[in-house]
Amino acid sequence: MLYFHGLGRLKVVGSLVVIVHMCMLHAYAQRPVHEIEVSKFVVDTSKHRDLIDIAKQVFKIKPPAGIDSNGQKIYFSILPFSTNVPGGGHALITSTTAGFYLGDRKTTYISRVNFTPYTNFGLRFGIPIRSYIWLKENTWVIDGDIRLLRYPHETWGLGRQHAQDNKIMLDYTYLRFYQHALKRIKGGFFMGLGYDLDYRMQVESKDAVSLAEFTDYAYGTAPYDAYVSSGISINMIYDTRANSINAWDGNYANLQFRVNPKFMGSSSAWQSLFVEMRRYHRLTDNPDRQNMIAVRNFFWTVFGAKVPYLELPNLGWDPYNSSGRGMPLSRYRGRSMYYVEGEYRRDITQDGFLGFVVFTNLTSVSGPQSKFLWNWNVGAGGGLRLKFNKNSGTNIAIDYGVSKHHRGIHLSLGEVF
Repeated sequence: MLYFHGLGRLKVVGSLVVIVHMCMLHAYAQRPVHEIEVSKFVVDTSKHRDLIDIAKQVFKIKPPAGIDSNGQKIYFSILPFSTNVPGGGHALITSTTAGFYLGDRKTTYISRVNFTPYTNFGLRFGIPIRSYIWLKENTWVIDGDIRLLRYPHETWGLGRQHAQDNKIMLDYTYLRFYQHALKRIKGGFFMGLGYDLDYRMQVESKDAVSLAEFTDYAYGTAPYDAYVSSGISINMIYDTRANSINAWDGNYANLQFRVNPKFMGSSSAWQSLFVEMRRYHRLTDNPDRQNMIAVRNFFWTVFGAKVPYLELPNLGWDPYNSSGRGMPLSRYRGRSMYYVEGEYRRDITQDGFLGFVVFTNLTSVSGPQSKFLWNWNVGAGGGLRLKFNKNSGTNIAIDYGVSKHHRGIHLSLGEVF
C-alpha cells in the first residue's frame, strides 16, 4: 500500500497548489481588473427548441408580452421522477433548477439554485439546496450547499478492502451547511472565506457486523454516535463559464483548504484540501451547435490522524456530488483520492432539442489493496440530452454507466459537470 506521509505528502500537495495557482495567474494576468471574462460564443436561443416550446404548441399557451431588458427573469426547470435506493425500494425525487441574472447579461453570469427534495414516504428523506450566485457585474460569487438528509447507503471500507458483494448498509441523519463568499480579484479569479459544517447523527450499521469491525478504522465508527466537523475554509475559484448550468465553453478551477478546529465544535481536529480543474473545449466555431470535449479532474486529501470515517474522501461525495457515473455511491474511500473524467457532447438535432454524450472516468484512492495513483477503477457510459429550458441551457440528462461490477442509470437536471 502507498500512503503519503510527512514531508513527502506535503511536497506533493504543495506542488499541486503551486501548479493550479500558476495556471490561474496565467489565465487572467493580461486582463484589466474591472473586466470579466466573456464567452466568445453567444448562443442565439431563438433558433433552439425545448420542452417548454413543445408544451406551448400542444396546449396553445401564449407567452407573456415583453421580456425584462435587464435579464432578471427566472427560468425554472422541474423534473419529478422515481429511482431505486440502496437497500431496496424506491424514492420519489423532484429536481428543480432556477436560472436567473442579478445584473446585465453582458457583464453578469447566470446564477443558479438547485432544489432536489426526495422521500420514500418512510425513513428516507432529503432536503438539499445548492446555489451558485453571481452578484451584479460578477463582483462577488456566493457558493452555498445546505442539506438535511436521512439516506441510508452502502459502504465498502477503505481502498479495495472488500469486494463488490461484501458491503454493509449505513444509516444516519446528516446536516450540512456550507456558505462561501468570494470577491473578484481580477478577470475570472475570485478569493474568499467560508464556513463549513457537517453534522452526522446516530451513525449505525444495519448489518450484523459493526462499522468499526468492518472497516478496521477507529474514528467516527462507534455505533449510535454523533460526529461534528465545523470549520473555516479558504477558497479560490477561477471561472470563465458564462453558464455553469450548461457550460458552452470556458474553464473552471477550484481550490479549497478547510480547517476544522475543536474550539469551533469539531469532534476532532483535522484539515482537508480539494483541488479541481475543468476545461470545456469546443470542436466547432458554430455558436448554435454543441460539439465539445469536456474534461475535469480533482485531487482530494485529508490531514490529521483522527478524521471521521464518513469525512474521508469518497466517490460521489465531492463538493458537487457528481463523480463516479457507472459506480455505486461511496464505492471507493480513502485518505487521498484522485479522479479524472472526460466527456464528449454533441447535438443530434439542428434545433438543439436532442443531444448525446459519451464519457469515461478513472478513480484512484489510498487504502488497503489500493495503491494511490497506481491502482485505478474505471467507469464509462453514454447518455441522451433533452433540452428542458433553452433560455437557461438546462438539459434533462439521462446517463447509463457501467464499471467492472456495476451498472446503472443516472438522471438529473443540468449537465453532470
